[in-house]
Amino acid sequence: MKILITGSNGLLGQKLVELLYQQPGIELVATARGANRLANRYPTLRFVPLDVTVATQVQQVLAQEHPTHLIHTAAMTNVDECELNQASCWTQNVTAVDYLAAACAQHAIHLTHLSTDFVFNGQAGPLAEEATPDPLSHYGRSKLAAEHVVQGTAGLRWAIARTVLVYGTLHGGGRSNIVLWVRDSLRKGQAIKVVDDQWRTPTLAEDLAQGCWLLARQSAQGIYHLSGRELLTPYQMAQQVADFFELDKALLERVDSSTFTQPGRRPLRTGFIIAKAERELGYRPHSFAEGIALLARQTEASA
Repeated sequence: MKILITGSNGLLGQKLVELLYQQPGIELVATARGANRLANRYPTLRFVPLDVTVATQVQQVLAQEHPTHLIHTAAMTNVDECELNQASCWTQNVTAVDYLAAACAQHAIHLTHLSTDFVFNGQAGPLAEEATPDPLSHYGRSKLAAEHVVQGTAGLRWAIARTVLVYGTLHGGGRSNIVLWVRDSLRKGQAIKVVDDQWRTPTLAEDLAQGCWLLARQSAQGIYHLSGRELLTPYQMAQQVADFFELDKALLERVDSSTFTQPGRRPLRTGFIIAKAERELGYRPHSFAEGIALLARQTEASA
């Protein structure tokens, strides 16, 4: 089994490399647009530069490497950036998927494609795979369009993994996440505003990587929801983080979404029902408390 990962420098990409690097019977190829951020950690990892928005590069790399499976994690995921730079968002999130899906179909490669809870409007949650998408933002519209590309590519074997609010530790810099943002702000004695009218099932990056591996290993077909089990607001998440690190919860100010002016609209209530992934894949996510503890150990080890 030969697995090619796109976006190996990103959070999920890094966790997939960590999970699969020395897995018996797997040949692993990491690809990303920039230089390999994991070169020091995994010196024998095969790394191939790849810009998925360039059709000739996609064709060349897939023909050269000929993986049996491809896990596509590369994407433009900042909701507000996508709203402000819509053409770039579409190129990275839709056009690139068109190139990858066509090449995967041509070379008989199974594709696992990553999608998001932002394909939904947030009026009802948690949601099962059969729920009707209705995105509110350009990011959500681009990810739904990419799902349609995958589903509509003739001869393609595919699985779509939708996920929710992924958090974890990233090597080599990058965006923060709710756990580290709350911990670091409170440690500095900074008061922070946290919304209490949005609901999510936060997803540990290691769990999402495990779910993607289970999909690839079984050459699964169809849409799967992969997230944590607990439906929480960011304010509730922040309280758990403060409790774990024994920080001052009085610094957490409970607000609603109208407090913030953001270019991209967020769905109020999503979260996923993950029964299908549990039943068909054996997917078993950590609790949010376990995820916080894991992040604490990882950040202390790298400090």
